[in-house]
Amino acid sequence: MKIAIVSPYDFSYPGGVNNHIIHLERHFLRMGHQVRILAPRSRKGLTVPNLIPLGRAFPVPSGGSVARITFSLWLGPRVKEILEREAFDIAHVHEPLTPFLPPLVLMRARCPKIGTFHACHREPRGYGLTKPLISAWFQRLDGLTAVSIPARDFIARHFPGDYQIVPNGVDLALFRRETPPLEAVKEGKTLLFVGRLEKRKGLGYLLGALAMIRKERKDVRLIVVGPGTRLREGYEEMAQEIGGVHFAGLVPSEDLPRYYASANIFCAPATGEESFGIVLLEAMAMAKPIVASAIPGFAQLVTPGEEGVLVPPKDEKALARAILELLEDPARAQAMGERGWEKAQGYSWESIAEKTLAVYRRHLVAAPRL
Repeated sequence: MKIAIVSPYDFSYPGGVNNHIIHLERHFLRMGHQVRILAPRSRKGLTVPNLIPLGRAFPVPSGGSVARITFSLWLGPRVKEILEREAFDIAHVHEPLTPFLPPLVLMRARCPKIGTFHACHREPRGYGLTKPLISAWFQRLDGLTAVSIPARDFIARHFPGDYQIVPNGVDLALFRRETPPLEAVKEGKTLLFVGRLEKRKGLGYLLGALAMIRKERKDVRLIVVGPGTRLREGYEEMAQEIGGVHFAGLVPSEDLPRYYASANIFCAPATGEESFGIVLLEAMAMAKPIVASAIPGFAQLVTPGEEGVLVPPKDEKALARAILELLEDPARAQAMGERGWEKAQGYSWESIAEKTLAVYRRHLVAAPRL
């Protein structure tokens, strides 16, 4: 099978959608399929096998984060030429209603088109104002998938359809519970936060909770992993007053498991705008107990009292209390980690790739090439 996988986001930057695409590509290749990735790329020196770069990307605020997408309308003839030359059997378009590359593929591809929706936002992202145009794009989709129930519910409010849930996965070969911890982390108890330093990720609330925790236990530290933003300076000022906080910055993916291995508890205090929680799945694969916000994207993955504890978002006291209770009850924390590890085994990228191929095959039969 010859597969086109389309991303609206700059492939020069890591992110949940692009990581999803990279893992699918790797497993499809192992299964003997041909794959081409169509995506914007801002860094010309970046080499990604099987990537066809299309357009320069620009940063745009989106859902409390920044999306780097292309506004190159002149890409139409180039997209048409690539689609005709490659003669794909299927086009898998991620975030298919995001301008401008995905809609160009939807309008020009003459093979079955599968759309995968990842996002879950509080606001409708302008769908109401632009719905006549976006509806034309949506109607070009032959198959609909979403990475989670919250992601499905968000898009289905505006564009009803028969959506199949095909979740994100985790690299079980990389995130192994046998991974040795960092040499520098031996004494005391360690909390871990992994994510971009954006307001919606809730690091400020975790720092507030840590201030309460360290009044009772000075042996508790926090490691913060993730790329900095304009908020980092403020977080660092808070951390200096609290003590026991280390900002590791952006960590290479191959080194990230050692940070999880060094943690006693993984903390995810996000306030919303999360459709799945890939970092939760990584922590579970490493057999780590979780304390996270009780938001829909996290609640579908973590069962309260089973793999972790869910607390109301933005509640520093509840966050501190849940962490302290787990630190004081290591047997309970270990049992949660074990249950998380068991659940994570069902989210291997091998199984996600197989589920995705099953969607392709169904629509190849139902929607022959035009």
